[in-house]
Amino acid sequence: MNTNQKIARIMLTSRIRQLMVAVLSVIFGISMYVAMNGFMGGVNDSQTEITFTSMAHIKIYNETPDEVAPITTVPKNEQAYSYVSNTKNINYTEGIKNVDGLKNILQDIDNITGYTAQINENVFIQNGVLQQSATLSGVETETENQLFKTADYMVEGNFFDIDKRSDGIILGIGLAEKMGVNMGNSITLSTSQGVKKNFKIVGIIETGAMSADKSKAIVSIRTARQFLSKNRSYATEVQVNVEDYNQARQVAKMIAPHTKYKVQAWQEGNAQLDSSSFLRDILAISVSLTILIVAGFGIYNIMNMTVNEKIKEIAILKAMGFDGQDIKTIFVSQALFIGLIGGFLGLIIGNIIIRIIDHVPFNIGPMDSLPVSYRPQDYILAFGFGILFTFIAGYLPARKASKLDPVEILRG
Repeated sequence: MNTNQKIARIMLTSRIRQLMVAVLSVIFGISMYVAMNGFMGGVNDSQTEITFTSMAHIKIYNETPDEVAPITTVPKNEQAYSYVSNTKNINYTEGIKNVDGLKNILQDIDNITGYTAQINENVFIQNGVLQQSATLSGVETETENQLFKTADYMVEGNFFDIDKRSDGIILGIGLAEKMGVNMGNSITLSTSQGVKKNFKIVGIIETGAMSADKSKAIVSIRTARQFLSKNRSYATEVQVNVEDYNQARQVAKMIAPHTKYKVQAWQEGNAQLDSSSFLRDILAISVSLTILIVAGFGIYNIMNMTVNEKIKEIAILKAMGFDGQDIKTIFVSQALFIGLIGGFLGLIIGNIIIRIIDHVPFNIGPMDSLPVSYRPQDYILAFGFGILFTFIAGYLPARKASKLDPVEILRG
């Protein structure tokens, strides 16, 4: 940059107060973009985490038919008669009889991070005169914890204690409150077939999923098999997790040809979770971009005012030999300078806001503070959009300034 260009830059960019206002606009826009997307990303991540504390990405189970076939059919010969005595429907085979064989199949399929067998049965829990329906889950503690981190959600007791005693049971915190029981109390479980057994509460769990916390009781899968009189390789379903839960449908299609059982990705029965997460992302991006656009309009107004105030100086510079491209470069470079300074400071302040939000108390389920997400792409996009909008906000007035006719201005 030669001396004349330096003089020209000083002549056109000497309003420090306007410059500071423009920088503050960029700082506000970018910091709010980072804070908004970090918070909404944290909300989505926490919602996903809570959702998958009791639900796997893929479920494999034995699907029962919707309709039971009739016992008798109408004879083709109109002269024939069909006599049936003591008709009875035979129960359709439920559950997975050889879960070990299914596990061997899953071992050879890519993108699967883990799997666990479960026995889920509707039961009644009785404590004195109180009786409550619940879902009894017999689980393989090691693989169950690998998939769902169940041990991390224990409020009282140890998750692995159900392996140490055949009468040990863990209740959801809401179910325990409804039944009026605590650690060490005894309860009675009964099935619809009339099978009963006494259990001792060895743990209380709180996953954050309200429906599960109010209805779930957990025992070891070995205890569940004994209680329900099932064989040692029986399970009602196998839960499978994959590397990316958004790819569950693709992996389910890879599993399906290798088994006769129903393979269901989580999206099939929970489409509302997928759509709600997508809508929250759209809302966060829309609000954040709106803030940046408003900041861009502020910069545009400041740059446009500068052009109007510096019309005579621009005319003098053009009369001295500066062409339109020189004038345009001066204003665009000023806008980019505003964008760079405001962008860096906005990222820093946005990160500070996120860290403050991260320490705001919020005690629901497993969370003890408001959920946030520190995603690098949020910072990169915020800075990129900030530079883009400030460039546009500077370019439009710069183009206007470059087209001014110095003769008409000086005559006026």
